[in-house]
Amino acid sequence: MKSLWPIVTFTALLVLSGCHTIKEETVNTQATQSFYLGTYTADASKSQGIYKYELHPNGNVKQVGLAVMSENPSYLALSTDKKFLVAINEVKNDENVGTVESYMVFEDTLILLNRQSSGGAHPCFVNINQEGYVLAANYTGGNVGLLKLEADGPLTELLDVQQHTGKGITDRQEAPHAHSVWFNPVDCGIISIDLGTNELWFSSIDPGGQKLIPASPEKLALNPGDGPRHLTFHPNGKWLYVANELGSSVTRVDRNEDGSYSIGPTVSSLPVGYIESNTCADIHISSDGKFVYASNRGHNSIAVLKVNDDGSLKLLGNKGCGGEGPRNFALSPDENYILVANQHTNNIVTLKRDQITGLLKYVSQAEAPTPVCILF
Repeated sequence: MKSLWPIVTFTALLVLSGCHTIKEETVNTQATQSFYLGTYTADASKSQGIYKYELHPNGNVKQVGLAVMSENPSYLALSTDKKFLVAINEVKNDENVGTVESYMVFEDTLILLNRQSSGGAHPCFVNINQEGYVLAANYTGGNVGLLKLEADGPLTELLDVQQHTGKGITDRQEAPHAHSVWFNPVDCGIISIDLGTNELWFSSIDPGGQKLIPASPEKLALNPGDGPRHLTFHPNGKWLYVANELGSSVTRVDRNEDGSYSIGPTVSSLPVGYIESNTCADIHISSDGKFVYASNRGHNSIAVLKVNDDGSLKLLGNKGCGGEGPRNFALSPDENYILVANQHTNNIVTLKRDQITGLLKYVSQAEAPTPVCILF
């Protein structure tokens, strides 16, 4: 088991990075809410692993401390009862695979239970469902690994691997690159997103709980060159929205009555006239289904999109994220705030969310070492 390091604190860092001048603002909400931060620890990063933070009622973020040391724990997931946290290690070893770690949550500390193979190189995403099944998307491996949490928290050995095949039309799509994998809340099916093949891949877990079974049809091709990355589900169960990394856009995907899927309209995540380099990263929807948010790396903004009655999207505007490289972001549990992890400027920015208009307003920021994933 890894030893626990002392709490690490950081001095405040003001990062403007091309965004407008930032002014502090005080906003009241109900209670302090805690979250975990997944990070990159390689190269020049000052990070040592997974950190715990607090979001205070006025919108300010405070670091509690280093929860546990870990190598490149870039993406995190919590069990339904929040007793266990699962993290992927975005690495590859001599066997050309990354790893998945399981931790017991104990106060402000994470206690390592065990570590297992993710099934492929450079895992970049992890997810867990109510039954404790764990899915890891391996970017370089171009596949998805299936594991499960035991009742007392440790991970089983790798149960199965779903290998993707094919390629897209751009230089970034020379081979399969599984970028995220999701449990569909409607039918308990699995949707994995492959940036390299430019497709959504559909499967389910077999009745014995040991294998990933391809659906029929198994795949849905998106618009050529879009490079899909993440998705979010509309609460009505009929639509899901895919953030396209290479296309800097969001595509609506429709769930048909027979359980199959088809492509709907695509909307840019960038303002009209913007022609500089950009990649879209993360995407989330408000619980009322009225607004979709997507992060832009390059334009360094959060796109605010309104969901129309027919499920189509309208870009309302873009809010500067107060830093560079907004990798991941999260809505606070009360949905009054959006917290943005700016990877390249080592800060977390709090944006106040107007639940009526969907629009965002800067509140504050806090230092964070190479932040990648925010998990409440």
